[in-house]
Amino acid sequence: MLELRLDLLQTLSLAAVVYYLGIKLRQRLGLLDRLNIPSAVVGGLGFAAVAFICRDRWLNLTLDTSAQAVLNVAFFTTIGMGASLALLRRGGRAVVVFLVFAVATCFIQNGVGVGIASALGQSPLLGVMAGSVTMVGGPGTGMAFAPLFEAAGLNGAAVIAITAAVFGIVAGGLAGNPLGTALIRRYHLLTRQRDMHGELREELAFPAAHPARGFMVEIEREDTLVIRNFAVLAVAMGIGSLLGHWIQKTGLTLPAYIGAMIFASLLRNLDEATGWLGIDEQAMEFLGGVALNIFLVVALMDLRIWELAGQTLPLLAILLAQVALVALLAWFGTFRLMGRDYDSAVMSSGFVGFALGTTANAVVNMQALIIRYGPSPRAFLVVPLVGAFFIDFINALIITLFVNWIG
Repeated sequence: MLELRLDLLQTLSLAAVVYYLGIKLRQRLGLLDRLNIPSAVVGGLGFAAVAFICRDRWLNLTLDTSAQAVLNVAFFTTIGMGASLALLRRGGRAVVVFLVFAVATCFIQNGVGVGIASALGQSPLLGVMAGSVTMVGGPGTGMAFAPLFEAAGLNGAAVIAITAAVFGIVAGGLAGNPLGTALIRRYHLLTRQRDMHGELREELAFPAAHPARGFMVEIEREDTLVIRNFAVLAVAMGIGSLLGHWIQKTGLTLPAYIGAMIFASLLRNLDEATGWLGIDEQAMEFLGGVALNIFLVVALMDLRIWELAGQTLPLLAILLAQVALVALLAWFGTFRLMGRDYDSAVMSSGFVGFALGTTANAVVNMQALIIRYGPSPRAFLVVPLVGAFFIDFINALIITLFVNWIG
């Protein structure tokens, strides 16, 4: 049997290849694309499965995963850069109501998860991991918090995280559209055809729909938009790490990135008031996307699948309960809070997508409805704004609160 140990450079090189293979595999398998399974998850899980089959038979592979910490902090720092109070104000009352409901959902998911896990004789941490960590948070948040949960006593936290996250993505993709369709038919909602141009479109336009403001990289120049934003990101990571160390001295159990995420949010709102830093949403999204995908691939390549043994049935029970919970919250909560009209039905479909999976799931669910029944520009403002910019930030704080409470 061959024993192979890769250093940091070799691990990152392999991760880049595995990520690319995940992209190609997702392109070839239409189901993966329709369900919005991230390419990093496809490639990383595929590699982990092969490594598991080879383990103790033909090849034992050891990876240097020390880059995970930096990549993790970088990604969540870009999340902090998206926590803009100006965006929240721009979305108006509907965004605030939807955000408050999404925050309440995080608490309810964790409460249900902890209750079921405790009733089945499992660690309450399993319930939180199968709660808002991976349901609202998705695979990125799940893998990011896995080391913290492992240290707190949840064995196999990483494999639990990815199992729950993938289950949630699939369930969110399958359940969202039928629920939205059922609401439209049950309440005989009339499709409100709107002019998608002119004043209404300008009023409701999601920020990412505007021109890229020079995002294209000019390779002949050193002072590009990406480089400037990379410098701001590095400063936020560095100073934020000092803030995180200071907070940890109070005795709180925190993931390494919390300080950087909070400080990044302060920088973002300072920049909106002064314009000193020139923070660009698309540049930060690009940098965060690179960090997240490489982080996910490296984390999944090192996944210890065998650690899931003994927790499969309790985990499945919690996940099935989460699906039922989100469906009930969408039907009796989102639909009614957002107005009991066509827009609210579309938002309910989107809510199922991101409360069980990712914002991409939410958008696809809503797109399927508007193709069939007609446009809903307000839904496409509210749901992506909450799902892409605010809930990840708040959810990270909620998860930290639960870990400290349980611990």
